[in-house]
Amino acid sequence: MDIEQLQKELTQYGQQHLLQFWSSLNPEEQEELYRDISELNVSEVTRFFADTKYSLKQQQGKLDDRLQPIPDEIHGSIVRTKPSILQEYENLGLEHIGSGKVAVLLLAGGQGTRLGVSFPKGMYDVGLPSGKTLYQLQAERIRRLEVLAQDKTGRQGSIPWYIMTSEHTKEPTLDFFKRHDYFGLKDENLIVFEQGMLPAFSFDGRIILEKKHKISKAPDGNGGLYRALKQKGILADLETRGIESIHVYCVDNILVKMADPVFIGYCLTKGVECGAKVVEKAFPTEAVGVVCKVDGSYQVVEYSEITLETAQKRKPDDGRLAFSAGSICNHYFTTNFIRRVVNHDEAKLKHHIAEKKITYVGENGDIVTPERPNGIKLEKFVFDVFQCARKFAVWEVLREDEFSPLKNADGAEKDTPTTARHALYSLHQRFILAAGGRFIDEAGTTIPLIPSILNNNAIQLETNNNEIQKSSSTYKAPVVVELSPLLSYAGEGLETYVQGIDFQPPVALFSPNEKLPLEIFQSKTSHPVKVLIMK
Repeated sequence: MDIEQLQKELTQYGQQHLLQFWSSLNPEEQEELYRDISELNVSEVTRFFADTKYSLKQQQGKLDDRLQPIPDEIHGSIVRTKPSILQEYENLGLEHIGSGKVAVLLLAGGQGTRLGVSFPKGMYDVGLPSGKTLYQLQAERIRRLEVLAQDKTGRQGSIPWYIMTSEHTKEPTLDFFKRHDYFGLKDENLIVFEQGMLPAFSFDGRIILEKKHKISKAPDGNGGLYRALKQKGILADLETRGIESIHVYCVDNILVKMADPVFIGYCLTKGVECGAKVVEKAFPTEAVGVVCKVDGSYQVVEYSEITLETAQKRKPDDGRLAFSAGSICNHYFTTNFIRRVVNHDEAKLKHHIAEKKITYVGENGDIVTPERPNGIKLEKFVFDVFQCARKFAVWEVLREDEFSPLKNADGAEKDTPTTARHALYSLHQRFILAAGGRFIDEAGTTIPLIPSILNNNAIQLETNNNEIQKSSSTYKAPVVVELSPLLSYAGEGLETYVQGIDFQPPVALFSPNEKLPLEIFQSKTSHPVKVLIMK
């Protein structure tokens, strides 16, 4: 260990304090700290900090005068598109999948801390009758989509699943999939890789020590994807497999449609290299990022960066919000676009600053846990690359069909296991109703209404027909209905199983040969789940 050279380099960048406890460390701790610092590109990370601080000063204030809405011609919508055109998009997407040209890429670096668990969020069980986790639901959607593509094209195109984890979630994720036999996927089609880490800084630019012999580090944000794609060999793997289109999404959306063939077909039809799936903002001040143009380039702008006056602007032709495209971290990229970003554009993307409470070592060597933010973590966002796109498009979907994130433990105002679970139940109920099934209560009365979760304790029953509302007014419980992704990806093919059939909730429908937990057959509640294996 050349400690003198290390000291000299650290001093050059104002980081000599990292060795202030060196003499008090034992040989093992000295080796760990030396390795920690040596693996760090001090010149690069201190430049990241300086550039980000400078950029932040330049961009202070609201962005209103620089904003433009997404042009109508590249702002597609599932509700404003003819069914025949939607079918064309889906067919094209399935052809692309059947040809083995589509991959999905999951951003799964976060742990379930806000859910009250220490393991990766994808391993979380939201309380479905089957006990299926987010990872399992997503794996089974991929399997079902491969079947649909084969039925459509006659070709067995596989959908490789890339999962970007963090330092803390990689090993638990790998172990989880191995223990569950990859949920029926081929193990060679599950590729888990780790995103990079960056040191935490004090407000004055000093790298923080979390222990006397260890630097405080954090994942470099989901926008760290692009650097990781090159460093971990993922881009090369995509190219080797002949992948042309990549669907990128976040782990916590229980309704996510993996490699959605309609979305992929839309992007292919438009000939774009980058696309964003969005939902319409529920109201002007909703706390969600908005996809729009800033200085002529496409970006996601945080709600806090727009004044109320701009947020409330409406289009003169239809009265919809002018800035309505709510970002849900659901994106389409071509491999060619990713290659250009990785090789040419990634280094130009600015980091964002997140002020955090960061545990640190005090001057006397004691560990200090601050009560208020005392430092900065640098991160990039996956959507930062929108500005690099030469051809871009937006596809708007229904929130109730495709977006219900899981972020907080039950008891919070929104985005909880209860809201996620009920969103899935509601979707599945609508699938079965559309396929000709019927839900009845214990008295045999029809329950055609769709419960909509308002908060953790209130259920609203939605209806368009007063007579129907009267007929089911005695039914107060949520309609608990789980539909296995292996049975249907998006409601297709259910008529054979459910048309003309009465279902009394709670009910769970599964495909043949599924491995189901024994507990589902041993419910001792007052309303045990009726398990139906559809053959």
